[in-house]
Amino acid sequence: MWTILKTLLGGLAGAGQPGTEAGMTKLDTLDALDACLAESEARPVFIFKHSTRCPVSSGALSEVRAWIDGASEPPAPVYINYVVESRPVSNVIADVLGVRHASPQILLVSGGSALWHTSHGAIRPAALTRALSEAGG
Repeated sequence: MWTILKTLLGGLAGAGQPGTEAGMTKLDTLDALDACLAESEARPVFIFKHSTRCPVSSGALSEVRAWIDGASEPPAPVYINYVVESRPVSNVIADVLGVRHASPQILLVSGGSALWHTSHGAIRPAALTRALSEAGG
């Protein structure tokens, strides 16, 4: 009984905290953003803006994970920005790419420019695949 309770409490203690997301690169510094934008010069990348305080964002994170997990190889790199914990970087992303902030939000970036973006319930694996295909990625 104690083990179960300890496990449950441990899970609650970590709830809402940013973690390491499999298949995603953390985007929490301006240097990381520069690297992301530089990579977008060679191939399209996704930037996922995630709020650790929002259940809608948690659902969108699950959709992005499903997209990554459903591919034999990741079709495009995915960068994750934890908007609460890295607000200044989130603001710079909006300014540099010219896309008004929302969370959850995902942007497809190529050549340092946002080609496509969507937010909230529209973040679905099929939408990511379609956007990437239309961008030629």
